[in-house]
Amino acid sequence: MPRRPLATAYRPLAPTAPRRRPGAAVASELVATGLHPLSDGQLNGVLRAYEDQVKGAFDRIVPLLKRLSALQHEADFIEQAQRLARAELGFELPLPILEKAWVSQLDMRTLFAWCVFETYEQTSDAFFQHDPLGGKPGSPAAEAFNEFLLACGFHLLDATPCADGRLAHAMAYALRIPFSSVRRRSHAGALFDVENTVNRWVKTEHRRYREGQPNSAHEDTRYLKVVLYHFSSKDPLHEGCAAHGSDDALAASCGLARLKDFQQAVENSFCCGASVDLLLLGIDTDTDTIRVHVPGIDGSTNLDSWLDAQAAYESTRHLNAVEGRARIQSLVEQAAASSPDPGMVKLIARLIENNISQIDYVRQYHRGSYGDAGHAERFIGVGIGFKEIHLRNLTYFAYMDTVEEGAPDLDVGIKIFKGLNVSRGLPVPVVVRFDYNGQVPGARQRAIRNCQRVQAAMENRYPELFEQGLLHALLTVRDQDRHTPAEAVGSTITFASGGGH
Repeated sequence: MPRRPLATAYRPLAPTAPRRRPGAAVASELVATGLHPLSDGQLNGVLRAYEDQVKGAFDRIVPLLKRLSALQHEADFIEQAQRLARAELGFELPLPILEKAWVSQLDMRTLFAWCVFETYEQTSDAFFQHDPLGGKPGSPAAEAFNEFLLACGFHLLDATPCADGRLAHAMAYALRIPFSSVRRRSHAGALFDVENTVNRWVKTEHRRYREGQPNSAHEDTRYLKVVLYHFSSKDPLHEGCAAHGSDDALAASCGLARLKDFQQAVENSFCCGASVDLLLLGIDTDTDTIRVHVPGIDGSTNLDSWLDAQAAYESTRHLNAVEGRARIQSLVEQAAASSPDPGMVKLIARLIENNISQIDYVRQYHRGSYGDAGHAERFIGVGIGFKEIHLRNLTYFAYMDTVEEGAPDLDVGIKIFKGLNVSRGLPVPVVVRFDYNGQVPGARQRAIRNCQRVQAAMENRYPELFEQGLLHALLTVRDQDRHTPAEAVGSTITFASGGGH
């Protein structure tokens, strides 16, 4: 399926400037304006512009369709509809739907899903063409963080946040890690697949032996596996992690248990010298404040104590940059379950500092706490990939190779969207995605078949939604070895001629 041109309304953001390290004078200025001395206000502005731009594109769909509903029996309806669509959404609507409006009611369900899919495709195009977050492979931010990570003693950062859409921005926003510098796979409840993660560990270590990437195998660095669970300070009994019944303690304990299972699996298979390091984080989905269960050098983690970034914020807000960083490092060391590893302390201190900027971000632009305390995702992402999604409550992720193995994650997403969309008569938009290795013969075709297989399985699992036009899917693939957008290869929305996915 040919790609559509990028919407002319898209305005690429300016490249992210290097982080400013304020001195005493600048620190005083930031305190006067309400920002923490270690906060990166300039980057906050860039991130806010991106959030407004992308979410705004999705949020203009329903108001536009409401206007079209009132116009659908006008003599010049098609001309008016296309003019409004170009102005509001940046693209034209499919003629086969518009041309039938005079005969019967406008097919709003199909039109809504089509617009969501078109907006997603343009979002993907813009992300890979313009690198609005400044984190693509080889970018200054990515290279700097990769060097920093190695200096801390880690050759790879593998993170699993919960699939909840309120954590989709955790890497690029809450932790401020360049997206290409972290291996991110989301799972419901942050309960990642141990066997798959062991396989990824093997591939990483094999590349170190064969290619010396990202460093040679004889260098004393470790594979760092991170779990990011979540909780709600506004409504802890109802807006926590659904996979754990909004039980924060259970979410944390299950996350730690999964981390230890992974570590034990590696050690059992490849001996203790092949061990990995573990890190458990929590995030408040209302304020983006993180808590860090600082591990000891012996691998111990205390579930009952942690370092709260908000506490670090308050403890350092009246210090200059040098004093603030020293204080944060001291807080990390004090919070450790036992004598800590210096490299781990250095990394966690950086994450706490980065999160201070995000705390200010939420204060600056969301009055200290997000208005959408619950789910407000725009579509479900199913499969493997979605490197371009880094915005809170934009996408609910259901990572899977097959619907059978990922059914619990997908069922949660469908349940969420029954409340968000189906209750209003709108369909559930699902973007199916399988990334592939372009250097492997036949990989693209296999990825396409995977998409088709997942679509067929979803049709079997949710037949009533499909029959009523309340579930639509867009099938996409992407070459993971190239910095290119997703490619649409199929859809449940089909037309006899012209337009559409």
